[in-house]
Amino acid sequence: MTDAEQISDLIGHIYDAALDAALWPDALVGVNSFVGGSGGGLHVRDVARRTGKVHYEVGTEPSYSKLYFEKYAKLDPASAAYFVLGVGEVTSNSLPIPHSELIETRFYKEWVQPQGWIDNVLVTLEKSSTIRAEHVVFRSERDGMADEPSRQRMRLLVPHVRRAVLIGDVIDLKTAEASTFADSLDGLSAGIFLVDHAGRIVHANASGHAMLTTDDFLRAAGGRLVASDGQTDQALRDAYASAGSGDAAIGIRGIAVPLTARDGERYVLHLLPLTSGTRRRTGASYSAVAALFVRKAALDAPSRPEVIAKMFGLTPSELRVLLGIVEVGGVAETAMALGIAETTVKTHLHQLFAKTGTRRQAELVKLIAGFSNPMVG
Repeated sequence: MTDAEQISDLIGHIYDAALDAALWPDALVGVNSFVGGSGGGLHVRDVARRTGKVHYEVGTEPSYSKLYFEKYAKLDPASAAYFVLGVGEVTSNSLPIPHSELIETRFYKEWVQPQGWIDNVLVTLEKSSTIRAEHVVFRSERDGMADEPSRQRMRLLVPHVRRAVLIGDVIDLKTAEASTFADSLDGLSAGIFLVDHAGRIVHANASGHAMLTTDDFLRAAGGRLVASDGQTDQALRDAYASAGSGDAAIGIRGIAVPLTARDGERYVLHLLPLTSGTRRRTGASYSAVAALFVRKAALDAPSRPEVIAKMFGLTPSELRVLLGIVEVGGVAETAMALGIAETTVKTHLHQLFAKTGTRRQAELVKLIAGFSNPMVG
């Protein structure tokens, strides 16, 4: 199988998982193999509480995954770098943290090394002020340290994984059986449209019909789904045509087509091809090449650590020392947790004092507490 064939086949598995969550493990096995890793999965990180949850994972020890979010997320020296990652940005532990420094940390000795991992390839799929959805591929000693080719392979898959995850958030179907698909869609609050290669509507759920009734940002013209904005409508036309050519043809287009209502309310549209894989049964029953999912756009506000880092111009190293001082304790405790020398912590601490206008650790902690979200306990 050529690289192009492998990618096309893998994208198909990823999109199938959007309709049937039970298929995610198989899709993740394919991703791990393609990127060059021995384990990995989809996680949601609560950046306010420094905890999280594993949604799907393969090739890993579940007890260690649970332990990470219960205990070691707060000690992960790379987490500061994750906070400032943009959506779709791919990184590895070895980029912000030299491996020689990482192996001295308590996090590495107690959580990473016992599992046989040495590095990772990680991407932020979605984020809000308190939540980050991530996709990570773990590299073992056999796989070697992550390199730019492995990160580039992840970049090829990111748009498709994002699309599948975001669509999967809208629906929760146990199967994509065509006989029950329409009834399942009608119970969803998001607007769903099944369209053919020309954008003609062959099915719409109740919420979709309600959107068309308002004749606002979307409307039906001659039976075709049309966006009121000309540029957006052209993007949709291109996406319809691409969907008819198979999964790989979709590329990055349509990952988040923005729509704006007359009252300023923002919506986002995601397109799922229905021309291959287990999705073909659904599309064939309606002569549809794609399913379009339309819902209100979520608030994309930066997390507290991200706000702090940008406001004071902190480097990832300074941010992780700051978080260590706030959450772990004094210089000695932070140095031990991060696996760095106390002199290094003191150096970063002096830089933090200068950048934040504080003079003591207590003032620093008080300043950072002022960024806390009052809605989060």
